[in-house]
Parts: sequence; C-alpha cells; structure tokens
Amino acid sequence: MIKFGTGGWRAIIGDEYTRENVRLLAQALADRMHAEDVVERGLVISYDRRFLSDVSAWWAIEVLAGNGIPVRVITRPVPTPMCMWTVQQTGAAYGIAVTASHNPALYNGLKIFTEGGRDADLGVTDALTEHVATLSAKDVRSLAPHEVHDSELVTEQSSINWYLDAIIDQLDLEAIRHAHLNIVLDPMFGVAQTSLQTILVSARCQVEVINARHDPLFGGRMPSPAEGSMTPLRQAVLEQGADLGIATDGDADRLGIIDDQGNYLSPNQVLVLLYEYLLTGKGWRGPVVRNLSTTHLLDRVAAAHGEVCHEVPVGFKWISAKMIETDAVIGGESSGGLTVRGHIPGKDGIQAAGLLVEMVARSGKKLSQLYAELVERHGSLVMEEAAYGYTPERREELQKRIFVEHELPGFDREIDRISWEDGCKVYFADDSWLTIRFSGTEPVIRVFSEAETAEEAQQLSRTIADHYDLGA
Repeated sequence: MIKFGTGGWRAIIGDEYTRENVRLLAQALADRMHAEDVVERGLVISYDRRFLSDVSAWWAIEVLAGNGIPVRVITRPVPTPMCMWTVQQTGAAYGIAVTASHNPALYNGLKIFTEGGRDADLGVTDALTEHVATLSAKDVRSLAPHEVHDSELVTEQSSINWYLDAIIDQLDLEAIRHAHLNIVLDPMFGVAQTSLQTILVSARCQVEVINARHDPLFGGRMPSPAEGSMTPLRQAVLEQGADLGIATDGDADRLGIIDDQGNYLSPNQVLVLLYEYLLTGKGWRGPVVRNLSTTHLLDRVAAAHGEVCHEVPVGFKWISAKMIETDAVIGGESSGGLTVRGHIPGKDGIQAAGLLVEMVARSGKKLSQLYAELVERHGSLVMEEAAYGYTPERREELQKRIFVEHELPGFDREIDRISWEDGCKVYFADDSWLTIRFSGTEPVIRVFSEAETAEEAQQLSRTIADHYDLGA
C-alpha cells in the first residue's frame, strides 16, 4: 500500500518500498499528467545517496518515458531542494525526488513536487493514492532499461551550477570573504557536501568536512541533524576552534547548528535568529510562518517588529502556501526545515546555512553572542520533543481516546484554548503549549511542549506520557 505522509511516500525497503510500487506510483503520476494535459511540460527527477535511490529513479523514468512523458534527470546525488528549484526554473509540471530524507537507513521513498517546485498538496497525494490502488503491474507501460538512456524523452543533467549560483547570488559574499570564518560541515553521509563546500569555499571560508563518504547506512546513525546525532560535529568544532558547525540531513533540506562554544542550536533557535536578521540586518519587512509544533518565540520577534506570525498545520506545503498568501519573509518548522522569500516554496538546508554564515560574518560577533543577545531582547522558550512507538492496537486506542473522544489529562496550569485542527494543540494562559499528533512519516506519536524552562516543558510532556502510558 502506498500512503503519503507530510513528507512524501516513505516505506521500508523490501517491504512496501519495492520496484513494483515505485513503478505503480510512476504510472499513476503519468496518468495524472495525461489527464491534466501537461505532458509537454515534463517532469524533473533527482535522487539522494540512499540504498537503491539512483536505481529507483531509473525505474520511475522507464515508466514515465514509456508513457510519453519528457523527463529531466539529475544524474548525480543532489539536495532535494535542487529538484524543487529545477522544477520551478524549467516550468516543469511535476518533480520527483527519490529520498526518505532523515528517516533511518531502512527506508526510502518519493517526494512529489508540483508546478513552481511546491510540495504536492493533499489533493494531489490523495488522488495519487486512490489511483495507485486501482492499478496492477499489467497497467504499467514502460520502456526497457536498455532503451531509456537513448530515448529522446530523457534529458540527463549532471551540472549543479545553476542551483548553486542562484544561492550565491542571494548572499553577501564580500562580507563573508572578509570574516575569515572557520566552519565544520557534517553532511551526515548525505548529499550536502559538494553544494555547501562549493558555496563556502567561494566565500573564502576555511572548511573542514566530516562524515562525507558514501555510506547508505549513514554511519549506523539517523541522518537527522538533531541534538543526539551532533556529537561528532560538536567535537570537531571544539577541537578546531571553529566559528560554527553545520549539519544537514540525508537530502539536505534540513540543518542543525553547533555554535562556537559547542552548543547545539535547535532549528527553532536558528529560525528565530534568521527571521530577526532578515528584518534588522537586511531591512526586509513581512510576517513569519511556522507550523503548530514550532516555537512561539517567533511570535514575540514578529510582534516586536510590528509583524505577525502565522500558524499552520504540520507539513511544509502548508508553510509555503501561507508564505505565498501573506508574502512572508521566512517560514519554518521545529524539525529543521526553513525557506526564505524569493527562493523556492520549500525547505532548503543549503540556502539556510548560507544565510546563517552571512549573518555571523556581517555581525562581526560569535554565533553564541548573537543568540545570547536575542534572548536578552525577547526572552527564552524551551521546547521538549518526544516520540513513542505503538502497536496497531494501541494506535486505534490512542486515536479514539485522544482524537475522537478528546480525552485529555489534568494539567497544572490554566488552559486558554484547544485546537483539533491538526492533531491536538493545547494553548495555556502562560504562553506555554503542547501538541500531540501521529507522525505522517514514521509509526510514532509525537508530543511537543514548550515553556519558559526545560523543567516545565518536560513536565508537560510527562503529563501526556503518563496519562496515556506512552512509555509502556
């Protein structure tokens, strides 16, 4: 069964992620393009460094070309944002990135993009899911593997210069050159090294790279720039006395940061820093967009500058849509993805890293100092995140108790309001909050909480875990 979550279709390799399912999904997309009469605009496809990603791309191309779809394939592992950017720049009707992003090595998947390089919305993914369910292997039309490379319908692209130059053009390279920054990169065995190293070396930064070899097992760790995965980067930054460390996830659409003191800066902190920098350092004006599980410190920064913070459901497609609607300066999520006005309507860890380096360079200050000054101006909020696995029976029970019967525990603080728009979000009168929702990409239920202190945030999270026996 092919089922899309908030970040595309992802499944365990050899279980639901199979050649047959990749081909069925490609056939469903080809049928959709014919029905919409957008075949002549074609499709862009890219892949990351996961096991079977490059092979899977060609499985899909065989089917797309067999259905008369012109395909531009990027024939080297590249950041997913480059696929989105190429869809936007070429005017393609659709795009496919073969990736499972930050999921464990056992997973692979496909992200679908629509016109302009946007994440496919629910209308598209639901329709594809329904159509795939009506197809069987005999419905798949494809070229033979030996035919596809010679097909006039297939354009092979190896250059990444177009995408890199677009990011470089957005940065103040002169300021970065004169800052003489020492930076450590951790692509986490993913696809970011060439792109980020090219940009930073062009800006005369001293760059050291760790975890760069091709390893489909990602060094035995999750290819996710979360705090628990950042120990090698932290050690490298401290050993070298670097100005900062930058990590990206498997397909480079998310990033994590280690500052000059070896402190982990969460995606929330990075997002707040960049929003204020764009307002004060670059003189931009406009609101900010975040999802419901992202820090409310953004609301404080927006209000301090006479702007508004818009809240949307989880899934970057909601962020990008709201950004377009409101002409927002920046949009992001606590899981590490963000994008900036004037780039692509989706998250890009390469561009975000470049902007952060520019911010440090132009300030003449250390990154740790910049964040300390931000806290002095706006205060501090601390987020706690927990994820709990479940059996199918437990999922059914939790779905009923939480999202049908709206059963909630007693809390130690006054509730301001509760939203059931996307899972459950409880807003408390003291500006703290918590969310409960099933993950759209993994078989876990996630609990996010934010409060003035780590202890308070942890207590809110424990209240939920204890009430529903989530740790059991």
